Amino acid sequence: MRKVLILVLLNCLVFFQVECIAKGGQTHEREYWCETAYKISFPVLDALSKQQLKATMPVELRTGMAKNKPEPTYLEALGRTLCGIAPWLELSAESTKEGKMQSELLQLSHKAIHNIVDPESLDYVDFSRGHQPLVDAAFLAQAFIRSPKKLWGGLDEDTKELVLSSLYSTRVIKPNYSNWLLFSATIEAFLLSIDEPWDAMRIDYAIKKHSEWYKGDGIYGDGPNFHWDYYNSFVIQPMLVDIYQVMYSKKKCSEASLKSVVSRSTRYAEILERLISPEGTFPPVGRSICYRVGALQTLGQMSLIHKLPANVPPAQVRCAMTAVIKRFFESEKTFDNNGWLTLGFAGHQPGLAESYITTGSLYLTTTGFLPLGLPSSDPFWSAPYESWTAVKAWNGEAIPIDHAH
Repeated sequence: MRKVLILVLLNCLVFFQVECIAKGGQTHEREYWCETAYKISFPVLDALSKQQLKATMPVELRTGMAKNKPEPTYLEALGRTLCGIAPWLELSAESTKEGKMQSELLQLSHKAIHNIVDPESLDYVDFSRGHQPLVDAAFLAQAFIRSPKKLWGGLDEDTKELVLSSLYSTRVIKPNYSNWLLFSATIEAFLLSIDEPWDAMRIDYAIKKHSEWYKGDGIYGDGPNFHWDYYNSFVIQPMLVDIYQVMYSKKKCSEASLKSVVSRSTRYAEILERLISPEGTFPPVGRSICYRVGALQTLGQMSLIHKLPANVPPAQVRCAMTAVIKRFFESEKTFDNNGWLTLGFAGHQPGLAESYITTGSLYLTTTGFLPLGLPSSDPFWSAPYESWTAVKAWNGEAIPIDHAH
């Protein structure tokens, strides 16, 4: 009985803390997001900028697996980190605490990118070796799509040439018949975006197959089959939206096709928002739950491009996502003593990692921070506190009826 009482009190305390930070003011919330994104990103970018990533990043694997160090984990750490913080880096940095963090991370990013593609670097990774590099070359390419001026545009010409050579080298890797098709397509979309030679077939095949795999009501199959997991948010919907946006900007697709893909993501974002409990949690279902807040990438992306559902105010999403971020990154042992992410969902739970997940994989969690790419004046940040759907529902307040789209 005593243990039950203690657990109840702890849960009440966590819920109280979540509400306090959500209601503590919009400025405080953005500061919290910035500080957390910086805390996650800095160890990766700082170490790689000094050619010390392979030497210092711990490589943790699932409990019971052989303790080898798969080299792609280092590219994972970089590509996934940048994929999430790229929109934030694209903002104009001001002479504020946030601006200083942006500027520092951007400078470190440029050095880190050079060091992972320079064959003379201690942290060089061969993008064509094995299969996994295709995945994280795509996340790196997606980061460049999301920050064309600052992240890509800020690289020197020699580094750009090395990056392009590395990206082109991934064409020898055959993607799996699943969401992996989008990795090849995203790389080609980036090449298209900067007017470099690109392979239209790799994009066309990926988007046609995903059109066939659409199951309805905002959900795609991962391949022909439906999966109860968050891969619609980890990969499928965000990459489809970014690919179509590039294609539309280059007059390679119709406005109607872009709107159709975005509309599906808008519906999926609506579902994700409703999955966030009053306590700032969501169901730990399916593969790759160690990517933590990356499961909400589509919700953040639709906020970033102003395509949330009409009945879901941006401030409502901000408050819900703040609650989730707090639950994840204030869980005990989410970070090790040196600030690196640990395997797990809510803390250190190495048994939850699939065989393909290592320390570098975990940095896909940064994709939950996409709304930092919105300026502080945007309603997402500037509007006052608003309870999210589950809070309203469990408080007996009126909420919109949900229905399939």
